Amino acid sequence: MVAAAAALADEEGLPRLTMGLLAQRLGVRTPSLYKHVGGQEDLNRRIAVLAMNEAADAVGGAVQGYAGRDALAAAARAFRAFVLEHPGRYGATVGLEPTGPDDPLAAASTRLLAAFTAVLHGYAIDEREVTHVLRMLRSLCHGYATLQAAGGFQWSTDVDESFTWLITFADRGLRALGGGPGE
Repeated sequence: MVAAAAALADEEGLPRLTMGLLAQRLGVRTPSLYKHVGGQEDLNRRIAVLAMNEAADAVGGAVQGYAGRDALAAAARAFRAFVLEHPGRYGATVGLEPTGPDDPLAAASTRLLAAFTAVLHGYAIDEREVTHVLRMLRSLCHGYATLQAAGGFQWSTDVDESFTWLITFADRGLRALGGGPGE
């Protein structure tokens, strides 16, 4: 049911996803859904957990065997592709906080964070800077991907070329910050 809801959120947009629309898609009556989820908020949270785990799989798989700029590029491209392919389910993750350490969202978030943290091993980043660097990488990747998904790039310059430029810029900044080659 959550997978069907996530697919519907991708097709229609998360704001348009309702229990009624999901019930219609599944060919059941809306009250039947409440046997499986506590309501719209619970459904959106479950979609967010699914999305975080899927994004963690995509990014984690993409960076394996790479280091430095190659790992950075692989992670950024995998994350961007995930957001572009799954804008509704990714949208469910934005602004959601785990309710505690046992919340499945906490585990899924930790997995995605670990995938991006692995990228940093190719740079000599001071441990005190890691949180700031991870926030910067998330801002770059999230911002670019969500703007692109929303049709926010209207200029004629190729968006892939601009994204490659963004990766190069981030790589140079990380190498300068860490003082290492990053290659």
